[in-house]
Amino acid sequence: MRSIQAQVLAPNSPKKLSFDVATIKPSPPLDRQKLAADVKAGKMPRFGPHVSASRAEYIYMPLAHLIALAYNMRNYQVTGPDWISSERFDIAATMPEGASRDDAPAMLRALLQDRFKLAAHKETQEHKVLAILTAKGGAKLKASTAQAQPVDPDAPLEPNQTVMDGPDGPVRITRKSDGSMIFELGRRGTVTQTIDAQNQAVRLESSMVTISGFAETLSTILAQMGGQQVVDMTGLKGNYEIAIEISFADLMTMARLQGDMAPPPPGPAGGSNAAPVASDPGGAPSLYQSIRQLGLELEERKAPVEQLVVDHVEKMPTEN
Repeated sequence: MRSIQAQVLAPNSPKKLSFDVATIKPSPPLDRQKLAADVKAGKMPRFGPHVSASRAEYIYMPLAHLIALAYNMRNYQVTGPDWISSERFDIAATMPEGASRDDAPAMLRALLQDRFKLAAHKETQEHKVLAILTAKGGAKLKASTAQAQPVDPDAPLEPNQTVMDGPDGPVRITRKSDGSMIFELGRRGTVTQTIDAQNQAVRLESSMVTISGFAETLSTILAQMGGQQVVDMTGLKGNYEIAIEISFADLMTMARLQGDMAPPPPGPAGGSNAAPVASDPGGAPSLYQSIRQLGLELEERKAPVEQLVVDHVEKMPTEN
């Protein structure tokens, strides 16, 4: 689709923030045996973005994810050459005196423009999305009694914890001994992800989560399989306790369809655009059935989606 709105992002701004010193190196291949041993011992791998008042590190990150961080975008909003999703880099940088964590994206953006010759622009385009809607009969959600709290990025961490910086602030990740992962998202709530090998499914248990935060979690998971962005169109406010399962079959169906969905059967809300239910030999409830049990619906819609289009980027950075 042609863009309905475009905004050119100039490589220079009146006040350009930059790191004092920064090194960029291609990420070395993972030592999977060491990684597995560390995880088994309860030591979290230190991947992703880590920003403090004095230092910024971006470890084993695809260039596409670095670009998304630099422009305060989501990973699935970045469009560019295929290789930017596979080429990974390690960046270590020193923050200038008086800078804050909030300045890090602008500094990373300046670094990518300088070292990778990055040029990009934002476009608002109409895309197919999966909309979360309130089903006929109303939502059947359990309201949270507790209030979600911001994540303190400077709080001491256990060996099985790490903190990563994202566009909505720091996220604390805890890996439990059973392999489950707890994502503390600050004001957006907490999500626990468990892999159920017996039922061939991913289970998500969200606490104190907003519907927009829940939609963002689904978007992140489905984007990894080539699925569509999930958008909250319920109009519901507040924080909720939500548990769903996503079968491996559903995830594989998302990967096969790549956004081109066949006409589905009508859902209980009477809509003819409800997303199709994937067959599930493992026996776990379909994603769409799980959503319907909450008194909600997933429907394919078209909506304006902001995209960051990479116009030019070099495959290797200039020398440190």
